[in-house]
Amino acid sequence: MEEAHDLLEAQRRQALRRLASLSGDFHEVVAASRDSNADDEHDPEGATIAFERSQVTSLVQQVEKQLAEIEAAFDRLAAGTYGVCEHCAQPIPAARLQARPAARTCINCAQLGTT
Repeated sequence: MEEAHDLLEAQRRQALRRLASLSGDFHEVVAASRDSNADDEHDPEGATIAFERSQVTSLVQQVEKQLAEIEAAFDRLAAGTYGVCEHCAQPIPAARLQARPAARTCINCAQLGTT
């Protein structure tokens, strides 16, 4: 299980770096919007700024969801249930856990949409 811990920790660090980068991007977009015309509807650049802000917000939410999945995997690791499919209770193959350390389900259950 040490390998699982190391993989999850590496994913956590990567996600936190990504979140920090996106936060910087978001602050840049917000700063750019302060210097522009506040009338997005009539300003040709306003729509672009609103789109960029929305896009960065969506990416931040995705990374936050990934971090929550990683934390849940750490909880399963501590509880001794890591590597067990949450749907069928069968072992999750090592190759799947190698590719997706935070996986909650086996491949079969994931394909069935039971995740």
